[in-house]
Amino acid sequence: MSSAVLTFTPCSVCSSSRKAAVATYSRAIYGLRLALGSPLTLSGSVRRSHWYRTFSTLRCDSTAAAAPAKATSQQASNYEAVIGIETHVQLKTHTKAFCNCKSLYGGEPNTHVCPVCLGHPGTLPVLSKEVVRQAVLAGLALQCKIAPHSKFDRKQYFYPDLPKGYQISQYDVPLCTAGELEVQVGKETKTFGITRAHLEEDAGKLIHSGADQLTGSAYSLVDYNRAGQALLEIVSEPDMRSGQDAAAYGAELRRIMVFLGVSDGEMSEGSMRCDVNVSVRPQGQEELGTKVEVKNMNSFSAMQKAIDFEIDRQVNLIEDGRSEQVVQETRLWDEAKQVTISMRKKEGLADYRYFPEPDLPPLEVSTAYLQDVQASMPDLPAEFRRKYRQLGLPAADVLVLADELPTAQYFDSVLAAGAAAKPAANWIMGDIMAFCKESKIDMSELQLKAPQLAEMVSLIEDGTISGKIGKQILPDLLQGKASEGVKKYVDQKGLIQVSDPAQIEAIVDAVIAANQKQLEQYRAGKTKLQGHFVGQVMKESKGRVNPGVMNKILMQKLNAK
Repeated sequence: MSSAVLTFTPCSVCSSSRKAAVATYSRAIYGLRLALGSPLTLSGSVRRSHWYRTFSTLRCDSTAAAAPAKATSQQASNYEAVIGIETHVQLKTHTKAFCNCKSLYGGEPNTHVCPVCLGHPGTLPVLSKEVVRQAVLAGLALQCKIAPHSKFDRKQYFYPDLPKGYQISQYDVPLCTAGELEVQVGKETKTFGITRAHLEEDAGKLIHSGADQLTGSAYSLVDYNRAGQALLEIVSEPDMRSGQDAAAYGAELRRIMVFLGVSDGEMSEGSMRCDVNVSVRPQGQEELGTKVEVKNMNSFSAMQKAIDFEIDRQVNLIEDGRSEQVVQETRLWDEAKQVTISMRKKEGLADYRYFPEPDLPPLEVSTAYLQDVQASMPDLPAEFRRKYRQLGLPAADVLVLADELPTAQYFDSVLAAGAAAKPAANWIMGDIMAFCKESKIDMSELQLKAPQLAEMVSLIEDGTISGKIGKQILPDLLQGKASEGVKKYVDQKGLIQVSDPAQIEAIVDAVIAANQKQLEQYRAGKTKLQGHFVGQVMKESKGRVNPGVMNKILMQKLNAK
């Protein structure tokens, strides 16, 4: 059995209530000790400050499992992975789920809190209408059935970042059930089931000093700004069979939530958190293997790697005759070490002691309300992709343009302003996307407005300027230097393309006259010198000549007898 040493240093400010403080958090500490499953030491002061509540340090002797050897192709082919995902989507509401505190990321610790979200005695929660609308909208987008009658429940567990000692959630009567999500996985289209989507409140955030996680930290601080923020937990069916399936599912789910406007999808800020459940079983076996939950993945790439690692770990344990070591537990993904680490043995539903939330009435959703929400449904990623395919764009372009909402909206605006689809797509996916990445902005923040880009594309297409001139002026356009129009800007700069054959012929004649030696070599068979003449003509014209007209005239001159 794991042992713990608890050492508390008297605090001059609150020494009189030290025993009460220890009692308040003893159950949380005990739960952490059991979860870690190894000896730990607890030391420090139990004290309160204006900004943080400081908790005692937990030191754990447990270590990460060594990376398993990758299962051989023969071993892997003997087993089937079964994967399901629980995704916590933080809804983009103005206030928290059950109080009027602002729902914002960041801010000074413990400043977006009130007696309701801190669980003070005598306070009552009130459900936000905005939370319900966003949850119903998301459920409809996922093809879910929306329950006309659902209820809230209390999920009991003790952890320092949960001020109430319980979480308001939905247990046996969730808001959304029986949905599905169509996902592009490589070249294959797959459909994954959605078991349920239910509303709940978020917990606070633990900040570990001296380490990225609990193990190895000197002490932990808790920020309750996030406590009580509205979450929609979306639970998939265990339909996925690989890390690639799971990553594709997660990415498409994120796109839908962002395109709906119900979440910003920022995984780095915790706005979308995915927990994966992984088990393996022999091929052909119907009975599921032991499920292991993996947390702490802040990207879909990390999710794929964590799942692949966990599959190999479980297969190797079974193949080595140690199947009893595959236990139902929660593991953390360590991005630095590329391994999963045991965090705690997984609780069963009975451990949470669910019971109906006595302070909230049942949630009723009428048919008229559903129709109203359905009518407000915006275009989803699949609709953007369908539209772009109909424009004749290549599949790779379609996926890039419909990946992020600001990009899709910007591209649509450029098309609406009259630009040809493929040239506009090329500019957006190339130079403009690179600029956004370097500047750390999205396309909604560009100073180059959609009508200006459309005008530049049209000027290139009709031969007024060349593509080279387009690249030359684009940095200025991105800085907002063509507010009066691109045509007027290039005219003022003297960059209008020369398309008059007589003017171009004069430039070509001058270049040939100045390069007689190269002309003789070309006519003697050294045809690669054509590039030399093209370069000289472009240099002489400062890149302004029409390439098509110039090449035709140049070849006639070079090949003349």
